[in-house]
Amino acid sequence: MTAPEHPAYGLLRPVTDTASVLLCDNPGIMTLDGTNTWVLRGPGSDELVIVDPGPDDDAHLDRIAALGTIPLVLISHKHGDHTDGIDKLVDRTGAVVRSVGSGFLRGLGGPLTDGEVIDAAGLRITVMATPGHTADSMSFLVDDAVLTADTVLGRGTTVIDKEDGSLRDYLESLRRLRGLGPRTVLPGHGPDLPDLQAVSDYYLAHREERLDQVRDALRTLGDDATARQIVEHVYTDVDEKLWEAAESSVQAQLDYLRA
Repeated sequence: MTAPEHPAYGLLRPVTDTASVLLCDNPGIMTLDGTNTWVLRGPGSDELVIVDPGPDDDAHLDRIAALGTIPLVLISHKHGDHTDGIDKLVDRTGAVVRSVGSGFLRGLGGPLTDGEVIDAAGLRITVMATPGHTADSMSFLVDDAVLTADTVLGRGTTVIDKEDGSLRDYLESLRRLRGLGPRTVLPGHGPDLPDLQAVSDYYLAHREERLDQVRDALRTLGDDATARQIVEHVYTDVDEKLWEAAESSVQAQLDYLRA
């Protein structure tokens, strides 16, 4: 039987030998096809690790809980489309929840730390801090794949969070990911990708291109130009529905350049 094409709402779709994805039916401008909840299980294990339970969506959370025994949930970052379902999933499964920020910790697992190796569900999962999209963004390495959450998406590019995102940190995180080599990308939104190194190179080149465009816009509009003025000047190739998100990224670019 041929695997369903992405998106396939409500269906567990195997991607690698140890990782499958359950796509939540919450499509949107910022979520693309929806939030990818990743299900990790090593060969022969009767337990699962869940990465990002997704939004407060009962049907989605019921499907996750029905997959099997879930002792551990890992959180990639703070945004609600990845975290709002935490407590309902804990109610259904009793899982320990681990994250960087204490606000999402449930049970006695403690906060995630960069470089930590987690032994669970027959797997060794390496935690990698990849801040930039948000200050608390984490990626998870398993076998020959990397779960990149919103740091590297399956389609399009990442928005820098206006509250605590940082373009400087984001560029450094992309360089760290690129150094891992050509692994499979398991993103927080959009389809999986075959080559982390190639997509990291693309992301870095795209950011440099946008920075050059912002520099040119400042020369035209003046050094005190606002992020919105620059969006209207530079992002003429982008749907206006995305301009609000683009404004956040442009502000991050301005902060980077002005620093």
